[in-house]
Amino acid sequence: MSRPSLLFMPGSSGAASFWLPVGELLPPAWRKRYLDWPGMGSVAPSPNIASYDDLADLVLDRLEEPTALVAQSMGGVVAAKVAIRRPDRVSHLVFTATSGGIDRSAFDLADWRSDYIKAYPHAPAWIFEHTSDLSEELRALRMPVLLVWATRDAISPVAIGHHLAGLMQQARLVEIDSDDHWVVRQHPEQVAGEIARLIQGPA
Repeated sequence: MSRPSLLFMPGSSGAASFWLPVGELLPPAWRKRYLDWPGMGSVAPSPNIASYDDLADLVLDRLEEPTALVAQSMGGVVAAKVAIRRPDRVSHLVFTATSGGIDRSAFDLADWRSDYIKAYPHAPAWIFEHTSDLSEELRALRMPVLLVWATRDAISPVAIGHHLAGLMQQARLVEIDSDDHWVVRQHPEQVAGEIARLIQGPA
């Protein structure tokens, strides 16, 4: 892949700027785009966005070529839906601290919703709705996958990363010693290096 295309997708903060510290460390010749989530965090809402499927449509509208989807937290659910619907448009997947759309009931999770609602009282209710379990669909994906997790993340425990690593055929899990759900912002150099390794393939 001479000029890789990457699309960076945030979590529930909604702000594409979340990924800038990582993206700026990747080769300047690569095509890098950053997507906001309408209605999340401080991002203005859109009348066309009222579900995770609508967000997946938003992403698909921007995929003019095979693209690596780089997704944080709930953005990983959207990335999973996109990859399942159009695997031909997704060259690679990067999941960081996300459920990826699997059933989370078997995992011990901290509840982040009340703090989020206090910070963003106008947040749409559908953000918190549980999506259907995508495990079988994820199992069928064939593109290379990078999983990045903090070892002590209470919101998305590393056990979920291990589960996804066992579920997805070409997945590699990287654990970073941290308790921060936003671990990629703590360690942008390491995360950028792992993404470059994924995109460029074996030396």
